Amino acid sequence: MTGVPASAAGGGRTPAPGGKLGAAAVNQASLWNIANILTMVRLVLVPGFVALMLQDGGYDPAWRAWAWAAFAVAMITDIFDGHLARTYNLVTDFGKIADPIADKAIMGAALVCLSSLGDLPWWVTGVILFRELGITLMRFWVIRHGVIPASRGGKLKTLAQGTATGMYVLALTGPLATLRFWVMAVAVVLTVVTGLDYVRQAVVLRRQGLAAQRAERAAEAAVEGPGR
Repeated sequence: MTGVPASAAGGGRTPAPGGKLGAAAVNQASLWNIANILTMVRLVLVPGFVALMLQDGGYDPAWRAWAWAAFAVAMITDIFDGHLARTYNLVTDFGKIADPIADKAIMGAALVCLSSLGDLPWWVTGVILFRELGITLMRFWVIRHGVIPASRGGKLKTLAQGTATGMYVLALTGPLATLRFWVMAVAVVLTVVTGLDYVRQAVVLRRQGLAAQRAERAAEAAVEGPGR
């Protein structure tokens, strides 16, 4: 007698009816960690941000300030959810998919709203969204060969994009309005430069992966050859 309940002892026994359902429930419960909750909050903030941004025609300074607050909260949660997931081993398949979607959703919503209101040229929105969506698809394209790590330039790009977009969300005038133009210019430059660097890394990673696969097949053929 060990004092351990039979259900917990395991040890090769046949699972009781409903055992699979119990395991699934445990796995499902593990999704509700602080990192994933922050990601969900960021997703929920997207429609709220759009509603605040476009309230009263989209030009009321007070509503724009509330929209900025929602955008700022989304950006802050973006910083913390990934850090918490890595630090406390809270990484889940849901988080891997939902986190980048939440990032692109809040940034895309802000840029589209700004361009639709005439505050930001559409080409700026197009360049940023094309880069973000393109890099995301490219990561999936090479994921079987390896993972492209986030670079320092990529982190600076994210900071510049968030800062510039947040400044455009606010109804700024005078020198601050001029400053936000230059911050956005820096963000666009970093967006293009880091995007090209990620493309280079993806091409190199894919070539290395294909070369490794060819070498592995050649080694297997060499081992199997003499026995035939």
